Amino acid sequence: MRRRARPGGGRHLEVTIEGLGARGDGYATLGETIVYVPYTQTGDRVRIRLTGTRAGSAKGEVLELLVEGPGRTEPPCPHFGPCGGCALQHLETETYSAWKAALLSQALAHRGFDKVAIRPMVRIPPGTRRRAVLAAEKQPAGVLLGFHGRASHAVIDLSTCLLLTPALTALLPALRGVLAKVLAEGARAEVTATETETGTDILIAAPGQPNLAARQALASFAEEADLARLSWAEAGREGRAGPPEAVVARRPAHLHFGAVAVEPPAGGFLQPSAAGQAALCDAVLDYLPGGCGAAVDLFCGCGTFTFPLSAQSRVLAVDSAEAAVAALWAAARRADLAARVAVEVRDLDRAPLLADDLADFDVALFDPPRAGAREQAVQLAASKVPAVIAVSCNPNSFARDARILVNGGYDLVEVTPVDQFPWSGHLELVAKFKK
Repeated sequence: MRRRARPGGGRHLEVTIEGLGARGDGYATLGETIVYVPYTQTGDRVRIRLTGTRAGSAKGEVLELLVEGPGRTEPPCPHFGPCGGCALQHLETETYSAWKAALLSQALAHRGFDKVAIRPMVRIPPGTRRRAVLAAEKQPAGVLLGFHGRASHAVIDLSTCLLLTPALTALLPALRGVLAKVLAEGARAEVTATETETGTDILIAAPGQPNLAARQALASFAEEADLARLSWAEAGREGRAGPPEAVVARRPAHLHFGAVAVEPPAGGFLQPSAAGQAALCDAVLDYLPGGCGAAVDLFCGCGTFTFPLSAQSRVLAVDSAEAAVAALWAAARRADLAARVAVEVRDLDRAPLLADDLADFDVALFDPPRAGAREQAVQLAASKVPAVIAVSCNPNSFARDARILVNGGYDLVEVTPVDQFPWSGHLELVAKFKK
């Protein structure tokens, strides 16, 4: 596979790719500088154009692939390259899997964990993502709908997507059509689409409020597409300017966490695939100590782990997202679990549960955002909780938090990696600690 040179741009060089970085970009050494080149593979000889800098390193783009390194394959998606949704479709499966698994071992080694037991990586296949945040832009020729381009605000219009479930992929043309009716010329929108067990749930975040004609168009779309719910949130410069409004609610948008049906808030955070959720829950329950009478679920969201845990112990669920905690509590009451599940709205970054607050729990589980749970990890390390289970979507912030726990007297027993984001640099994991 050879690519023709493109004229213009910055300095042109020939380099040999020495390895892949944490984001999946190939890298080469230029004197004392590292240059990162997307869509390359170890052993590639490429002619590149330098395009800028990134955190003390250089960035480049491929002008011509001169010699292919081992482990390359033809990307299966027609949008690969311009679309920023995937970074590594050009790698064969075995090459990709080895690189992905190494992200965890390298992050652990960086924090001094060289001999931790790591289970084989659980791989979630493409075509299973039930939740996606899409970008839309209305242009004179129609609406662009898809993901942003790599390191760009440009919207890449998708005709298909190998990541999404078939139902979400099939919805793209109709969704593009209704956006053409409700968006003003030049307007941009963010569309969160979630395939629930009772139908698709759509949240549109766009400037202004829909007028009567727009509401009628949205209602017709919801009926024709058999949506469970369609909501609208007014978008400002800093994101959503107000809470979502249910424009059409045809039936509850339910998902099961364990045996409990939960109706997440519109646009609320969820594990992106049902298979990934199941893999993470299986690992959490496998790491749960026997005879666990009381558990605390930190950064609980809507209850992904709260309700599976509640089958074996009492659970205090804590999160800063009021709408998510409200959905969790409503589901607990409907399932007659109010005696086993308690909730608290609390910003665990600014006001973590203190070591003394944790004294009565047999196990603590935490599942923070990508930045990790530094402040809460400090309090856990000082606590007497005998077992901690960590769920993370960032091996680097996890390794930092793990070092805090281990310095506080815990042993890092085992880690299970879960690849829920195929062809990307994102890796999730579940880890077991004991004191």
